Amino acid sequence: MLRMSDIEAQVRRALDLTGTESEIVPCDPALADTAAFCQAYGYSLDESANTIVVAGKSDPPRLVACIVLASTRLDVNGAVRRRMGVRKASFASADDTMAATGMAIGGVTPFALPPELEIWVDGEVMRRERVILGGGSRSMKVLTVPATLQALPNVTVVEGLAVPVVRAAPVSPE
Repeated sequence: MLRMSDIEAQVRRALDLTGTESEIVPCDPALADTAAFCQAYGYSLDESANTIVVAGKSDPPRLVACIVLASTRLDVNGAVRRRMGVRKASFASADDTMAATGMAIGGVTPFALPPELEIWVDGEVMRRERVILGGGSRSMKVLTVPATLQALPNVTVVEGLAVPVVRAAPVSPE
């Protein structure tokens, strides 16, 4: 298994190959999960993008990496399942994600994924000025422009891959 420093080095090389502007943002591994990271480091859920590995129930099982904004919910049982052409799809387990990518949940990134793993990017991600994504480990993130994603191999932009999350309005005390 690759060490995290090896994964981080691969991510940096993959970013260099895109020819786009990117910044590595150090992160406390305890704050790598999206909500905690955004709150601690001052990023909006609407500019934070998660890379989620989905497993299609087929023989052999099919995996795909999906990138969606943190302010949305991946439509696993609708758009993803239909696009995969399977009867059932689900989020890959933490162990399956690690086995397929070499990366832990909270650090999964589209940069340095195995070349056979397709990457689907929700169209809303591409409409942002910038996005912050996992960096390959729980100790770094990547701040970049969406065009960086399109410079990667195996990337397809998919409209409607995610649906907006309806958040309850805060209740004001009377």
